[in-house]
Order: sequence, then C-alpha cells, then structure tokens
Amino acid sequence: MCAHVLVAEDDRRQADLLGQYLRAAGHEVSVVHDGRSALTRARRQPLDLLVLDVLMPRIDGWEVCRVLRRDSDVMVLMLTARSSEEDLLTGLGLGADDYLTKPYSPRELVARVETLLRRRRPAILSDDEVYVLGPLTVDAGRHRVEVAGTVVDCTPGEFAILAAMAARPERVFSRAQLLDHTRGVERSSTARTIDMHVVNLRRKIEANPRRPALLVTVYGLGYKLTGDPR
Repeated sequence: MCAHVLVAEDDRRQADLLGQYLRAAGHEVSVVHDGRSALTRARRQPLDLLVLDVLMPRIDGWEVCRVLRRDSDVMVLMLTARSSEEDLLTGLGLGADDYLTKPYSPRELVARVETLLRRRRPAILSDDEVYVLGPLTVDAGRHRVEVAGTVVDCTPGEFAILAAMAARPERVFSRAQLLDHTRGVERSSTARTIDMHVVNLRRKIEANPRRPALLVTVYGLGYKLTGDPR
C-alpha cells in the first residue's frame, strides 16, 4: 500500500533514517525539519500521513497539529519523548491519530504507519451508507461529515465514533463500546480519549457545544446520537 508520508523531525539523522525505512516499505516520503515547514508542505501537497515530532523549532508539533486540523483530515502520528497520560490526551485532543513515545525503533514506526493506513482505507471503501440526522449528514463511503450543508473535518477516531453512532441513532453507547470502534484506527485509545473525542465532536457539529442537542450524554451510561435535536 503506497502512501505519501511527510516526516517532520528536527533530528536530521533520525529523519533520514525514518525516510529510508518508509521508502523501503514502498512509500513516497518527504522530510522537513521544523514546524513551519511541516505546515507549509502539508498544505501544498496531498498527504496520506504526517509523522510529527512534538519538539521542533519555529512551531512545535502541538501547534502544527492544532492548526492543521482546521482544514485537513490527514492522519497524524505524533512522536514525543514525553510519555505521561496528559501528554497523550493533549495530542489526541488536538486531533492526532496515534502517539509513539521515544525511544522507538524505526521498524515499530513503520508498523504503526502501516496499521493506520491499512485500517483506515478499508473502512472507507467497505461502507457506502449515508446517515442523516437532522442537520447532520455522515457519509461513511466518502468519509465525509456535513452540518447544515457545511463540510466538517473529523479525525479518523472522531469519524469512527460518529459513524458508529449515526448507524444506530438513539442507541446509547458506553465508553467501552466506543473504544471498540476507535481501536481500529487508534492503538492507544482509552476511556478518557473517548471523552476528549466527544468534546471535539460537539465543537464541530453542535450549534451550542455547551448545550449539546445532537451528541448527548446519557448520565451513568454513555452517549447517544439523536435524530431529533431539541
């Protein structure tokens, strides 16, 4: 499965090594060494996946991911030396799809890349259903979300949650059930990750995220997507 991968890593030796391994796996690879260049390249070139180091000059990886998510659903694999749960949730909350802690082997990184690409693409191709719930439209075949006719960008993890719930409106999904859906595209998902995705989705699909009318909480049980927004 050939893909175009952008590696954003300020350690030039490490970046070159990752490029070699990814090319050996059959991918087209571009390499940059600072956050501003990563943003510029990601906006000018069609990309399948961005390997993004957190600690980079000019603009750090957190900011790159945050800005990129305004207008792109390219998959993002973040690299960091920080391994705390808060750092993990920060990255996922900004829209990263997976998270790899240093030190890691290039072979492990290539395996993560292959998993993200493999698990996302069949999901897109295998389901042609279109779900309409009030102002919300979820097109599973095109991996497309619209709210009142306006396209909304969602990460693969967010889309996995939304598509699963849209297929069964009014059904209550527990966090554990939603985890089962996101683990196809996110290896490091946790219950707190689900909550973060829900917060992000509400910002994108709700008229008032503080008073959600589409993606609602069923206290003590989980979440549901309603086709009859208040």
